[in-house]
Amino acid sequence: MSRSVDYFFSVVSPWAFIGHAAFTGVAQRHGLDVRYRPVQLGGLFAETGGLPLPKRHPARQRYRLVELQRWREARGLDLNLHPAHWPFDGALADRLVLAAAEAGHNAGPLVGRLMAGVWQRQENMADPAQLAAVLAELGLPAALLDAAATEATGALYEANRARAVEADVFGSPAYVLDGEVFWGQDRIDLLDAALSSERAPFAPEA
Repeated sequence: MSRSVDYFFSVVSPWAFIGHAAFTGVAQRHGLDVRYRPVQLGGLFAETGGLPLPKRHPARQRYRLVELQRWREARGLDLNLHPAHWPFDGALADRLVLAAAEAGHNAGPLVGRLMAGVWQRQENMADPAQLAAVLAELGLPAALLDAAATEATGALYEANRARAVEADVFGSPAYVLDGEVFWGQDRIDLLDAALSSERAPFAPEA
């Protein structure tokens, strides 16, 4: 029987982009059923004690830039440290992923393309026209953009935030396997190992 993993992320997250291809490879290798859970990070941070980037100490902001360079090199990625259209409100792009998944499409390629648009291609992923162009490029229905803007999709997006908090997720990306949270793209190897060993999930000890 196929195992499933909940993939919490936002297209605005560079760390989700850095890990996306590696995670997708692990998922394919193990035949995982990936449940895409885009989540609004500002609300998630506010509820779980995190800080948005501008409010972090300058030392943390500087270290983030060093880490991005390290992982860009380690993953062999073309990644802009300061994308032309970032930061931006990623809600519509995130909700587009939800709309695609709800319509029965494989959301993985769309997630990868949206993230590449932000972090490699200098595209404005808050622009509905740009999102429509991405849908056309991938051969996905244009109607998904309308579906992304509906109240029903908005409710799913909000439900993902509540689901993330309930699962002890507090950042992006996070991969939740059998209730065990693997936070950060630098935990993908540990996720791979857990899948390979088929061990029982770890939980906090009392």
